Amino acid sequence: MSHNSQAFLPTNAGLPPSYETIKEEYGVTELGEPHSSAVVRTTVINMPREVAVPDHVVWSLFNALFLNFCCLGFIAYAYSVKTRDRKMVGDVTGAQAYASTAKCLNISSLISSVLRSLSASLSFPPPLWQLH
Repeated sequence: MSHNSQAFLPTNAGLPPSYETIKEEYGVTELGEPHSSAVVRTTVINMPREVAVPDHVVWSLFNALFLNFCCLGFIAYAYSVKTRDRKMVGDVTGAQAYASTAKCLNISSLISSVLRSLSASLSFPPPLWQLH
């Protein structure tokens, strides 16, 4: 195997390289009336700039602080924060999925906490001396 090595030395050392000037001709035509009598149809689609996705942070925080049955309030709060993160990134589909999960967890936490409070109050009636 023979290796041929060539040194690439500039032929005009110390001088800037010469560039070729390329000249192209462009033809410009003026547009006027359309030559055909075709009807132009347009379609306008109105798209909302931002889709409102509720993140349920306040509800989740309330459930986490006061009605935290089986840590459902904390988990709902985590999903609410994830919803806000997805909204900031611009992922509307992901934000809607996290918001739906946070809403279901908040409803579950609220119902279970209310049922727990009712069962506790019904299972321990007041003493007889307070019934007078």
